[in-house]
Amino acid sequence: MRSRVTLVGLVALALVGCEGFNPSDSGAQQSRTLPPPQPAGPVPAQSINASRRSAITTAVERVAPTVVTVQTETVERVPVDIFDYMMGGRSGERRNAGIGSGFVVRNDGVIVTNAHVIAGATSVSVAMRDGTTYRATVVGVDETNDLAVVRISAKDLPTAQLGRSSDLIVGEWTIAIGNPFGFVLGNTEPSVSVGVVSAVGRNLAGRTEGGGVYIDMIQTDAAINPGNSGGPLVNANGEVIGVNSSIYSPSGGSVGLGFAIPIDRTRRIVEDLLEHGAVRHPWVGIRLQTPQVQSAREVASLGAVVARVAPGSPAERAGVRVGDQITAAAGRPVRNPYEWEARLLDLRVGESLAITLRRAGREVPANMQVGDAPEVTAPKVTVLRELQLVTVTDAIRQERGIASNAGALVFKVSDRIRDEIGLQEGDVIAQVGRSRVASAQEVSEAIDRQGARGAVVLVFERNRQYFQTQFTLR
Repeated sequence: MRSRVTLVGLVALALVGCEGFNPSDSGAQQSRTLPPPQPAGPVPAQSINASRRSAITTAVERVAPTVVTVQTETVERVPVDIFDYMMGGRSGERRNAGIGSGFVVRNDGVIVTNAHVIAGATSVSVAMRDGTTYRATVVGVDETNDLAVVRISAKDLPTAQLGRSSDLIVGEWTIAIGNPFGFVLGNTEPSVSVGVVSAVGRNLAGRTEGGGVYIDMIQTDAAINPGNSGGPLVNANGEVIGVNSSIYSPSGGSVGLGFAIPIDRTRRIVEDLLEHGAVRHPWVGIRLQTPQVQSAREVASLGAVVARVAPGSPAERAGVRVGDQITAAAGRPVRNPYEWEARLLDLRVGESLAITLRRAGREVPANMQVGDAPEVTAPKVTVLRELQLVTVTDAIRQERGIASNAGALVFKVSDRIRDEIGLQEGDVIAQVGRSRVASAQEVSEAIDRQGARGAVVLVFERNRQYFQTQFTLR
């Protein structure tokens, strides 16, 4: 039977043998029939300690105090048995505990972890190395890159020193620190394991449980286990070079294929989350061709061919045309759609992006100013006090691949509206009752009219399919 390969949203952790390992060092009980081995002569304690220390032990001493355990609680709705309920049984809710890792990046309580660690959590707490536990608030989440920032009310915390991921050397030491099987191990002391940088710029075809897009990742031969998500990947200098987040495995256990989000990208995202509470994702208005292929290896050899250019976009202003092939961006080669997306992830809104195009057999340079996604700068209409809508334009339609010719994009929605009505961010309201709508304002007016007479029926598009929901105004 062929094993099913899955991508697990966990953290990277590695274990390799150490030179000079002596079975007597393991602390195992000696046999009663054999005397313990006797040293040939006295050895000064100072020389023993010196021989045990290395760059790795020094790096761990620097970073381990900054690593924390992130504990979450989620509430899940479950069917209620009326007889069980009348006898004092379950109330229709089930509470589940989750655990992950994180690390302190500012001494006033700012902590980095993975987005999937806190996904859906109704409460988040952070346990320090000494067991002290704080209630945490979520500052911001970037699900696209599987990163999140939480904050605790604490001061003068030890902070991790952030390094660089742009100059990593394949084969250099990596140290992964986190809390594997945190509830099972029963304490908050982090675990340490060692590996090497197996590769850089890795693109994963699958997604984790958190929905993150894993592009341009650091690969390490770290052993990955549940509970380690969000922990730091550290170099031999004691600098954080990545955030461990996923493994590739046929069974859910480690097979030596671990992946970490580069710290250069993490730093940019954390700064955005702290400043704005959200990430300003860069937009240039280019959609690439996506032929149906059978494997990630085939995608890697496709090339990056432009399929659509959004009207009024930075790409259109820079002269990019449908059919152009992007061969380089920001001074780095682009050989496939993965590498193009990786170049975009490293950009900030407002920066300039130089690209090279192949058109009719010749190289054409182009330069574009990176902007916000069109729905970010578009006028917003608030409906039901908890729902923000944006009128669908040609640029929004092409950028998001929307099938409807008109309508209103759900830009922001509260948890209550999401739960009670079923709308999600990214949905497009195409019809209210029997009336087609062409703008966000038309949706607002139609809901008011229908709601005054009775139930409101919405028809909306999600992933190019249409659904219907109904509700009444109270």
